[in-house]
Amino acid sequence: MAVRHFLTLLDLSPAELLEVLHRAIELKKMRAEGVVYEPFKGKVLGMIFEKSSTRTRVSFEAGMAQFGGSAIFLSPRDTQLGRGEPVEDSARVISRMVDIVMIRTFAHDIIERFAAHSRVPVINGLTDDHHPCQILADLQTFIEHRGDLKGKTFAWVGDGNNMCNSYIHAAHQLDFQLRIACPYGFEPDPEVLTQYKHCATLVKTAEDAVAGAHLIATDVWTSMGQEAEQSIRKRRFATYQVNPRLMDLASPDAIFMHCLPAHRGEEISEDMLDDPRAVVWDEAENRLHAQKALMEFLMR
Repeated sequence: MAVRHFLTLLDLSPAELLEVLHRAIELKKMRAEGVVYEPFKGKVLGMIFEKSSTRTRVSFEAGMAQFGGSAIFLSPRDTQLGRGEPVEDSARVISRMVDIVMIRTFAHDIIERFAAHSRVPVINGLTDDHHPCQILADLQTFIEHRGDLKGKTFAWVGDGNNMCNSYIHAAHQLDFQLRIACPYGFEPDPEVLTQYKHCATLVKTAEDAVAGAHLIATDVWTSMGQEAEQSIRKRRFATYQVNPRLMDLASPDAIFMHCLPAHRGEEISEDMLDDPRAVVWDEAENRLHAQKALMEFLMR
């Protein structure tokens, strides 16, 4: 069989995405009940990090350990990748020694080139263009708290970044509507918005985005690699903060998510993570369960 990769949400069919999400919920229940399930004994995950991480590293490494396997942490400082070895050559070597690879990097073409020369499944742990593993956790969390995704309205408030792009893919795959509110100049790629206009709509204000929405999600205003833009971004994004007042405009059963880490007082108010509508800690935990389900799917 051909090797399956997970570089964006489009690499799985809608039915396969739902299969992974419901399996994640099942695996979470098994862990809570103390069930020992170790299908990956003798299997090794190679984790390549060019960007720093908390949730991605802990969730993948813990997930492999819970499945009876092991994980190897690789950074540019520790490997020839940091000394100019071609991505293609690294892929050819690493994929002969491990059973699955997760990469967290900058340019999306890096992971595409690696996957094209890998003998084993490759998972996108984050690139500048997409963050599909985080969206899996978000979707799992919504299903747990509010049920079916189909026909719902989600709101993205803030930067039209990799998270926003992956939410657009999710809306397309799983048949919900996404409203996007970004400052001028920080919108998603216009070609992407045109391609997915059937499920994603750019609106003018945060208030327009959240009106009646069932989920409100945001991210930091300044992501890794954008530090030089921080002061400009703080000014431009000032009216795009998510706070309890903004949440009050959403559906009465709306929930709030943030992929973390959060900058209190910037993209969220100081009290937003303590709001009863915030489910960010469940969302963070679900990185573990969603990724275990994803790895099980790709390696079966």
